[in-house]
Amino acid sequence: MKILDSEFQAWMGGVQARMETVLARLLPAANLAPARLHEAMRYATLEGGKRVRPLLAFAAGEISRAAPERLEIAAAAVELIHAYSLVHDDLPCMDDDTLRRGKPTVHVEYDEATALLVGDALQSLAFQLLSENRISDDPRVQLEMVKTLAVAAGSRGMAGGQQIDLEATGKTLSLPELEFMHIHKTGALIRAAVTLGSCCGALTEDQKQRLDHYAKAIGLAFQVVDDVLDCDASTATLGKTAGKDSKQGKPTYVSAMGLARARQMAEALRGEAHAALSDLGAPARRLAEVADFIVLRKF
Repeated sequence: MKILDSEFQAWMGGVQARMETVLARLLPAANLAPARLHEAMRYATLEGGKRVRPLLAFAAGEISRAAPERLEIAAAAVELIHAYSLVHDDLPCMDDDTLRRGKPTVHVEYDEATALLVGDALQSLAFQLLSENRISDDPRVQLEMVKTLAVAAGSRGMAGGQQIDLEATGKTLSLPELEFMHIHKTGALIRAAVTLGSCCGALTEDQKQRLDHYAKAIGLAFQVVDDVLDCDASTATLGKTAGKDSKQGKPTYVSAMGLARARQMAEALRGEAHAALSDLGAPARRLAEVADFIVLRKF
């Protein structure tokens, strides 16, 4: 398969543009009181980012033949959780960063208190969307989808991984410890994106297992590539501060195994993701292409 061919790029661009429109519609209007909070929520979410999680949700939806209107809601919910996590991650009490997606971070553009409230409000909006829109024919499945996102965002997922990351600063972690941290910090929400997208339609048990295996592999690959890019790419290319992890003494796959082996690990995980899709046929094409995009990206 030709990597990032024109057809895939058109599909990716279509999903990204669609999600920009969807998120702009679902977020509170900037002039609605409290206007400053709503303006900052839109600032944090719109006009930026690769939209990897929505891409995964839409690609997984092709396996289950999910309706695009349902996928929009599932993808938006996951993206709102991701946006909130970035706002909080950049706060002075966390990573204390000043640049995100090529523009000042929310606490720099507004203030710390507003940034804290932006994250809180984006998180609650995500669950509001999952609960007030019909995205599954089976109410029990939809309730399970709400639980899936809650677990992925909570102490057994993203928030827990972030806590482990904070405690690991200045320390050396073994590879199993590093993997455990990133399965939670980064992988949990990526896995949730695949699950929520696929659950908007119908799946067999075998398909569920294969998609979950794919999601685990590509979620870990995403973080490995992030670590490589933090070491190997420029701030202008990344749209965020390059070399930040190294300067802060955070353990990464590059610090643990070196740049060359980290790249090899990302490639191996890409192969594992492709293998998980091998029996799913043509509908799995987009998931395979998103895996390629995640591993081969330069930003």
